[in-house]
Amino acid sequence: MRGSGVLLLLKRIERQLELGLQPLLDEFGLTIEQWRIMAALREEPGQPMSVLAESAVLPAASLTRHVDKLVERGLVLRRIHPDDKRRIVTALSPVGGTVADRLAAAQRELEADVAKYFQMEIHERSSSATQR
Repeated sequence: MRGSGVLLLLKRIERQLELGLQPLLDEFGLTIEQWRIMAALREEPGQPMSVLAESAVLPAASLTRHVDKLVERGLVLRRIHPDDKRRIVTALSPVGGTVADRLAAAQRELEADVAKYFQMEIHERSSSATQR
């Protein structure tokens, strides 16, 4: 990874996390995009669709399709906003919350492993820089 730019490094981290989550995503029959939606709703329930697209880092055009599938599976609830009948808000269902909790725990473990790796990488880089 020496000489890699930050953007490439971040993409590699993202890919490692996705690969680490894939067995659990497969177990629950979820895509990474659906997990990002659930993770965003876990952090902030009741998001309008426009906010959710940004929170989940998904194009608005594909968000509805992913949310529809999650609603069909009973993992996400979609309701009319109580103060503005033109807006739709989304939240995890109780089952969706349980699934999200399991995935979030697995993600935390993966993030801790990635953090340890990059701490070692930073230490190694700083050691080699001082030896020059």
